Parts: sequence; C-alpha cells; structure tokens
Amino acid sequence: AEATISRDGKHITFTSERNGDLDIYTMDADGKNLKQLTNEAGYDGGPFWSYDGKWIVYRAYHPKTPEEIAEYKELMREHAIKPIALEIWIMRADGSDKRQLTSNGAANFAPYFFPDGKKIIFSSNMASAKGMGNFELYTIKTDGSGLERITTNPTFDGFPMFTSDGKKIVFASNRNATKPHETNVFVADWVP
Repeated sequence: AEATISRDGKHITFTSERNGDLDIYTMDADGKNLKQLTNEAGYDGGPFWSYDGKWIVYRAYHPKTPEEIAEYKELMREHAIKPIALEIWIMRADGSDKRQLTSNGAANFAPYFFPDGKKIIFSSNMASAKGMGNFELYTIKTDGSGLERITTNPTFDGFPMFTSDGKKIVFASNRNATKPHETNVFVADWVP
C-alpha cells in the first residue's frame, strides 16, 4: 500500500506487511532489488521521496509498553491498525540515518518534502483538545526544529503537496463543504 515513485521514475517506496509487521520498502520501478528499510516493531508507512531522491519521509507508531505492543500485535492479526499516535520521521533512501522529527503524541500524517528538501509539510491534530479532533497543516525543518502551523480552519486539512517549483500547494480539505464529510481539493499560492 501507499506506494510512491521517485521523481526520476526509477524507484518505488511503499508500505507492506509481508514480514508480519507494517514496514517501508523500496524497489526498482521494474520490481527488482526489493529492500526493507524499516524493521522497528510497529507501523511505518505513508512514505514519500524527497525531490532529489536521497531521503524518504514517513509516519510511524512504535509501541513501547507491553500493553501497547500486545494491542498492536492483536490488531495486526486482524490486518488493522489504530492510528492515534503517529510521529513524522525521515531516513536516507537506503534506510540509514532515521530521525524522528515530531514527538507530540498526536496523529501526524501525510508528510511531504518541500522542493528544496529543507522542510516537511504534514497534517496533524496536535492542537485538538480531545479525540481525533481537527487536522491542520504544519511545517517542520528536517532537523526537527521550527515547527509552524500553516492552516487555522475549523475543518479537516490534509494531504499537502507542492508543485515542483514550490510556488503552489495542493491539499484536501472539508472547508466550504456543502454536506457533512465532503472533501475537496484546494490549490493555493505558497508565500514563504
């Protein structure tokens, strides 16, 4: 699931449970040279390539306590997950140099690199007081500093992506919906 192709069209990264856990893999576009990049217990998924193809950004949940581990394993037996606490991570395209960028315990997802590779944009419910709450767009530098909230809409904002030149952003949102849960696609100018 969640496959994306590198901008040069030569490599694919994706999430798979082929080893009994949800991990990130890469392979050549023709299906050759399969490589597992993550092997931590828990969910690693939603990978996207950096524009230069040297890095991958993804979301992850690594259970720590015996109770969390037991719950995760039970859900995996049912081919399900409970995506409540997902943090944003990056790693080199070969799986080395893994770094956790967020540590807020929220549901952070849909990370995407800025064209220059220096920042990540993602969706999160970190400002919500309870439950899944509302999701907004945030940015963070690839060293984990400089967290900044981008949207302030009382409805869902998610799945952000940039145009190649970095001048526009596209994202999904429930704003301006004419019926409950209606999601539309928006394009906006990106002003740094």
